[in-house]
Amino acid sequence: MKIRDILRDKGFDVVTAPPQFGLLDAMRLLVKHNIGSLVVAEDRSVLGIITERDILRIGAEDPQHFRSKSVGEVMTKDVVVGVPDDTLDYVMEIMSQNRIRHLPVVDDGWLEGILSIGDVVNALRTRVEAENRHLRDYITGKA
Repeated sequence: MKIRDILRDKGFDVVTAPPQFGLLDAMRLLVKHNIGSLVVAEDRSVLGIITERDILRIGAEDPQHFRSKSVGEVMTKDVVVGVPDDTLDYVMEIMSQNRIRHLPVVDDGWLEGILSIGDVVNALRTRVEAENRHLRDYITGKA
């Protein structure tokens, strides 16, 4: 299974924010959409990412930053991304190695979608269920 297959099932929508977007507005956007990260982008070009954990750390440092900082000032700039041809196994490895829960997907430099760790778990569960069904059918002679 490849990233493009997962995105085809879940959809290609990504909530983004421009770099000048305020941190308080970013928090509100995360809550409104019930998501854990915002891709910082301009014209579908990924510039960075900011997660709910990033925002918590910033608030713990100084709550006044919520009103004075932009996402461009605090975003992670070195973003780990996937491409549509990456496999589920590769994505699981990359997300585990880098300890990330959100993986923007780019194609030729353009933002195409995003995967959460929940999307990856659901895809893995679907794959394992299908394999188990095929094995049971084979063992019982239904295949």
